[in-house]
Amino acid sequence: MQEHAEQVREQVRRRYAEIARSGTSCCADVCCGPADAAFATLPANGAADAAARTLAVGYSAAALEAVPEGAVTGLGCGNPVALAELRPGEVVLDLGSGAGMDALLAAREVGEQGRVIGVDMTPEMIERARANAREVGAANVEFRLGEIEHLPVADASVDIVMSNCVINLVTDKLAVFREAFRVLRPGGRLMISDLVVEGELPEAARQDLEAWAGCIAGALEKGEYIETIRRAGFRDVEVVSEQTYGDPASLGMESGRIVSVQVKAAK
Repeated sequence: MQEHAEQVREQVRRRYAEIARSGTSCCADVCCGPADAAFATLPANGAADAAARTLAVGYSAAALEAVPEGAVTGLGCGNPVALAELRPGEVVLDLGSGAGMDALLAAREVGEQGRVIGVDMTPEMIERARANAREVGAANVEFRLGEIEHLPVADASVDIVMSNCVINLVTDKLAVFREAFRVLRPGGRLMISDLVVEGELPEAARQDLEAWAGCIAGALEKGEYIETIRRAGFRDVEVVSEQTYGDPASLGMESGRIVSVQVKAAK
């Protein structure tokens, strides 16, 4: 089990390092957009692809214009910043912050008196995010190298934890949510966008390292995902919105669907 977890971690790290270096935007066809005909016509790669995919999951054109082009990777499956109800002066933690788009958008919401911390395990992504922050002069944002199962963040030090299509990439999701609970202050909030499944994902897909790096093999069943958040100690766990993603038949699913869920909870 531990060996498999290490293999998954290294595969994910390699994939996202490549994305950080090349600027390509897609982790796998199934995880990069809602399952509708309009999305299927989007560009295949490059900056236009990343922007189109980002718009398709709920960001506005104004949001894209507010951050450097290099921060827009098209890797998300929702827009947690729009749902987080951020307030001036708050401290925000972004799990798996990638090239920094959500962190930079959150920094605008919390203002100069607030602070945003992004944590990512890929050095290339951290470098790219820091460059993007410098480009816009975002002095209230910092990016830390680390694994979200072992956060380099102090206990009870942040007001809200958010994440966008990242927790599915981790084998031990309970550890991630327990860490999120640990670093939140009493009354703090969780706002997560992630992929889950409804139905049975074949074991062959579960063991496929490419499918792990592609955001799918690690997707829990929706009910199990919600229960995992509760087991970590959170209360008022609620799915605030959801959207069908990809083609489940392409993964060998005989029934069910792949779903992007936006989940909120409180400490």
